[in-house]
Amino acid sequence: MLNKKKYLFLFAISLVLTIFSSYKIIYYLANINKSTKITESIKKVSQEINNKEELDIFYNPPLDETDSYYDYINEPFLQVNFTDLLKQNNDTVAWINVPGTKIDYPVVQTTDNDFYLDHTFNKTSNIAGWVFGDFRNNFEALNKNTIIYAHKMTNKTMFGSLPSLLDAKWFEDKSHHLIKISTTTSNMIWQIFSVYTIPKESYYITTHFKNNDEYQKFIDTIKNRSTINFNTSLDINDKILTLSTCKDYQGNRIVVHAKLIKKENR
Repeated sequence: MLNKKKYLFLFAISLVLTIFSSYKIIYYLANINKSTKITESIKKVSQEINNKEELDIFYNPPLDETDSYYDYINEPFLQVNFTDLLKQNNDTVAWINVPGTKIDYPVVQTTDNDFYLDHTFNKTSNIAGWVFGDFRNNFEALNKNTIIYAHKMTNKTMFGSLPSLLDAKWFEDKSHHLIKISTTTSNMIWQIFSVYTIPKESYYITTHFKNNDEYQKFIDTIKNRSTINFNTSLDINDKILTLSTCKDYQGNRIVVHAKLIKKENR
């Protein structure tokens, strides 16, 4: 009799856990589905345009004309209709596109780095969150280090395809070594120079620096961390873009750094 009661008790516990796990899976998939539909509804507003007045918009060109910088300066900018996006979400500050990945999203920014961890572009609660800029950054004036975050979703949405930058196959296609950003006042091309994984820390998301020596040390550190040698020159006159996402549930991060190479005012 005792064994029967014990069996029924364990069966009941097992049933409850199964139901709870099923609910969590259904909830997770439902959130991803909602996020995907929102993404599809807004991606029609971006398009590439041809460069103009290229010689006037190069940013901090290196003296060495063999530098890989010159492989990318003829890339087209991204042009975005921010009028429509701002009507949908007035927190919109930019659009980001990373060739060779599925990253092609509007970027939002608010007064903290918490809200868009679990809210989507339409500001509804969603575990997928959204692609958002660090609240300390100014996407128009540009800090020394501008940071964008997003979750690494299992269906490759948000920054779910960012891990592909760690693959040798991705690196072999040099057309992928770029990030395109458009804001309400400018269009920009950024050249990737560092990709790596690292335990959770605050150093690589530093946005302000006391002096040039501190900034030079920062540049040297994040460049030397890269698992891939991009052979890219940098100095204190460069502006840095940082992409960050979680690698796993242990708190490790996947980090990508790029430098600004071309910019035009809209």
